[in-house]
Amino acid sequence: MAKVKKKRVGFVIDMTPLVDITFLLLTFFMFTAKFKSEADSAQKFQIKRPVTTADTTKIPSTDLAIIKIAISKTGNDTSYHYEVADFDDRKEIWTRCSEKIPPDSLFTPTGGPKPQIDIGKDLVALKLLIQNTRLVRPTMNFAIDADKGLEWKWVYNAQEQLRLNLATTFNYVTDKKGQ
Repeated sequence: MAKVKKKRVGFVIDMTPLVDITFLLLTFFMFTAKFKSEADSAQKFQIKRPVTTADTTKIPSTDLAIIKIAISKTGNDTSYHYEVADFDDRKEIWTRCSEKIPPDSLFTPTGGPKPQIDIGKDLVALKLLIQNTRLVRPTMNFAIDADKGLEWKWVYNAQEQLRLNLATTFNYVTDKKGQ
């Protein structure tokens, strides 16, 4: 005769202690884990920035050449203007440039040098003026006086012409805050 098999009775496993132990282990590992410190996650290079202070000095009134970048009153034309403070230096610089720049834009009808000349958008003329300024007076101070509504390319082009002529120290003409 065949044996009669007994039916199995189902069993139930209580999962509550397993979940409790899992969360205890998870909490333990979270509290004991060591995360990357700031030093470990820092960049592998260091940038040393110069220490600066607010410079409230005024630009010099002698030995000064100013590149003025202006927008016309109609707002649709921008041009460079060049000015040299010292009369004798201005006359010498204008004379040296008169071969490449039309003399009527450099000198008044009486023959004196104009205090400021409009060179338009001509970067070659700007370069020539800066070169001759550095030849006449190597210690000349340069400044850029630009309208705040200009596109950056105008100021950049003036800076680039100064850099190409080794005039790497120059000032920006600004208004005081609150004026």
